[in-house]
Order: sequence, then C-alpha cells, then structure tokens
Amino acid sequence: MITAKAAAAVYPRLRVFSEEDFRGLRRTYRGNLGMPDVDSVLTGIESLKFFSTSPDATLVLFDRSRFRDNFVILRGNRSISELDDILRKGDVESLIATNQRLTAAQVRAIQRTGKLPAGYRLI
Repeated sequence: MITAKAAAAVYPRLRVFSEEDFRGLRRTYRGNLGMPDVDSVLTGIESLKFFSTSPDATLVLFDRSRFRDNFVILRGNRSISELDDILRKGDVESLIATNQRLTAAQVRAIQRTGKLPAGYRLI
C-alpha cells in the first residue's frame, strides 16, 4: 500500500545530464534550489529537463558562477538539449530552479546578496 507521504511528489523536478541531448550521467533534484557552480555537478551539466505542475515555475540560468552577471529567466517546463546555446555571452555556470515565480528584481537581489530566498537548498 502506498502512503500519502510516499505518493506526494515534490516539484519542481530538475534532471541534469553530463552530456548534450540528455545523455551520459544523470542526476535528479527536487524542490526549490540553487546551483552556484554547475561544473561541480556531474563534472558539468550539458543538458537538462525542468518539470513542474505550477505555471509559476521558474528556471534562471546565469553565465557566471554564484548567480552573477547575465541571466535568462525561463518559465514553465523545459527540455534543453544543449545548455551552451541558451546564453548569448557564454556557458551556463550557475542556475536556480523553483516552483515560485521569480521576477527580474528578485533575481537581481539574489545577484547582489549571493543568497537564495528562505527554503531554497544549495547544491
């Protein structure tokens, strides 16, 4: 028998891959989180799948580690087969995945302080 706790899914779900086109090693993360250095996960993330049941779900990709410099905000479910093609000025070096709707102002506050909102995990 499946208990209610076991059946409850935690979103968003972020699945990362060590190679392009969803190949290679993979790891799945759940819940609101930030990765200040994607190179420390699987020796680098080359592709990813982001899934949530919430329309407010937000994926933020940065071109420098520790949530710095240029960023792009993506909403909703995403399958990105080549992560390097997303940012114009460089590779994705850090990211935030959340079920909440993060605004550009909130992302800039994270950049300024280097701190994620309460309840987020650092990976």
